[in-house]
Formats: sequence, C-alpha cells, structure tokens
Amino acid sequence: MNNFKPENTVRPRRSVLCVPAINDRALQKLPDLDCDAVIFDLEDSVAVDAKQAAREALERFFEKTPLVGRETIIRINSLDSAFGSDDLQTVLRCGPDAVLLPKVDQPSDIHDISDILSEKDGAETMRIWAMIETPRGVLNAAAISEAAHTPDSRLSAFVVGLNDLRKETGVPNLPGRTYLVPWLMQIVLAARAYGLDVIDSVSNDFRDLNAYAHECEQGRAMGFDGKMLIHPAQIAAANQHFAPSPEALDEARSIVDAFAAPEAAGLNIINANGRMIERLHVTGAEKLLRMAQAIDARKAENP
Repeated sequence: MNNFKPENTVRPRRSVLCVPAINDRALQKLPDLDCDAVIFDLEDSVAVDAKQAAREALERFFEKTPLVGRETIIRINSLDSAFGSDDLQTVLRCGPDAVLLPKVDQPSDIHDISDILSEKDGAETMRIWAMIETPRGVLNAAAISEAAHTPDSRLSAFVVGLNDLRKETGVPNLPGRTYLVPWLMQIVLAARAYGLDVIDSVSNDFRDLNAYAHECEQGRAMGFDGKMLIHPAQIAAANQHFAPSPEALDEARSIVDAFAAPEAAGLNIINANGRMIERLHVTGAEKLLRMAQAIDARKAENP
C-alpha cells in the first residue's frame, strides 16, 4: 500500500553539509551551523569496521539533538551491499526527511526503496535523494528523473558525485571542471525536466575558499540549487551564491506586480518598462519569491 504524502513546500538547499556519522565532534557542532541541510553519511566516510558504531551514534544523535530549521538526510550504503539493510533500519528509526541512495544507475534503484518505505509506518513523508556518480547514472539521468512522475514517487533531488565519476572515467580534477561540464549540464537538464532539485558536487580542497567561491558561481550559473559541502567553512559562500540575488528578487516582484495589474487581465504578453514579458515568467518569479521567504523562515528558526 502506498502511504506516501508528498511535500508541496519550497525548501532551500543552498548548503548541504555532509558529515560522517561516526564523527561525534562534528555531529555536536551541527546545531550551531548555518547550513540548509545535513547529510549524515554512513557510506564512503565510514570505515567497514566502524559501520555499526556509526549507526548507533546516529541514532543517539537523532534521539537527543533535533536540528530545528534544517533538512536532514541519511546516506546509506547500497541495498545490495552487506551494510545497506542495517543502514535502512537505522534510517527508519531516526526518521530523517530523506534517505540518500549512493551510485544510482537506473530507475529500479528508486522504485525498490520506494516500495520498501511505502510498507513502513513512520515513513509517510520520507523522501528519496539520489547520488548520480557513475557513467551509467549520468547516461540514465533522464530515465531516473522520470521515476519522480510515478504515483508512489518519493524522489526529490539529485546529488552529483564527481569523485567517483572521475575515478571511473579517468577525467582529471582540473580547475573549472572543463571536461565535466557537459555531464553536469546533462544531470541538471534531466532534473529540471521532471521537477527535481539538483545539488552540485563537493569541492575537495576546503582550504582554497577563493577557488571554492568560483565553483559556487559556476554551479549557480549552470542551474544547480545548491552545493554538497564537506566542511563548515564552505557554508557561507554556498548560502551567498545559491540564494536569490536582490536584483533577481526585485525583478520577480515587478513581474508578479505587472501581471497582477487590472490592465494585464487576460493577456499572455505585456510590455513592462520597455521589456516584453510572458505570463509563463510569473511561475518562475513566484517560485523565486517563495524561496526567499523559505530562506528567511529558516533563518528565523535557526538564527
């Protein structure tokens, strides 16, 4: 039986901090950090012999430390691994906003876990995020994204994983991500075609904040909603670059106001301050304004 209740609100995902579930010190710092979302990692950043300890630490954290105003996501190991089933039980006990699946290659990866969650009490609003980090994942991004349009879909966002993609393709880690840009844009396009959010990959050198800021600018220009982070020092730049700019908000308000005027009733195209604006732009303008409101609301909850 499908008991999923989709979420209809806009959520800021500018800064998505990834924290190893085994790192108690990092976990305890989270309530004071200004990130929009936290990925609690049970996968790559946790050694094989520490998996159970990481699950136990995560359950203690969720029991004692609610993260007000932040979206919570737990990244599990693949369900076909030796750890995935136990990881999923931890997810169900913790009750995060979403579960993040690693190395998603095909739509069935989404459907399989969606079917499992639909049979579990307490998972009525839990969503699925998907790591796109393999050649097959990139090639199948559109088909995976289309899985979001099934009646029982929980798929909410893509997260790009360039470290694994570089390893499998041999593409070097060059400044500007020159040879990776076509794949990044392909993932963005697939996400947008079916209404998913899409989060840019981590920047590994958290000490070079200038290079990181340029990568945030690039990701924003590509159309990403935010960036996956590995260090708190990266939060401020992500929040700045992936937030709607004051100029964009002013333009959005002017578009909404222009079409709300009585003389615009029934018109699909209007002349506003010497520019031709179509009614279809109202939807995007309204979404941008809702995002700004959501960011302000998160700041109020977690000042």
